[in-house]
Amino acid sequence: MEPFTTVTGTTAPLDRANVDTDQIMPKEFLKRIERTGFGEFIFHNWRQEEDDFVLERPEFRDAPILVAGPNFGSGSSREHAPWGLQDWGYKVVIAPSFADIFRSNCGKIGLLTVELGEADVRELLDSAPAEITVSLEDRTVTMPDGRSVAFEIDEKVRENLLNGWDDIALTLLREDRIAEYERTRERQGPSTLSLG
Repeated sequence: MEPFTTVTGTTAPLDRANVDTDQIMPKEFLKRIERTGFGEFIFHNWRQEEDDFVLERPEFRDAPILVAGPNFGSGSSREHAPWGLQDWGYKVVIAPSFADIFRSNCGKIGLLTVELGEADVRELLDSAPAEITVSLEDRTVTMPDGRSVAFEIDEKVRENLLNGWDDIALTLLREDRIAEYERTRERQGPSTLSLG
């Protein structure tokens, strides 16, 4: 995954609470085995049912920052929801709160989730498509009026995002130790060592 430091861009407002992963990525699109190509399916049912679904509007279509209501990403743990949001082009999702498993799945693929207070989220929803800056280095969101709002993030998740380390990259960081273990461990049967 790519390192994440700062994103400056416009916001797309999804002024809804309790948006669950089935609404983000309906179950009928979970049959693919790839991790890409899910963007076209996000919010599929709402996009089909609503003539003027907000995220389809031209002023919001290319926004890299999604702003939503509380409890975003609730429901099942499907990884396809973050994959679809990222594939659509979102780099950051801002909300007053997130489901824990959704936040964890986002962090593992490089999609930053930022929790802000309800008043700040309301300001972003009402001012969209305002341009803002989200800095993971500084842990701040620069609001449309120029003021800076701090946010908290787990330090390990922050380090992984800043460095672009997904689970595979974290494993490869320990490649020497893994190889040493494979060389020295007792085993019965044939060796399965092939790291190079």
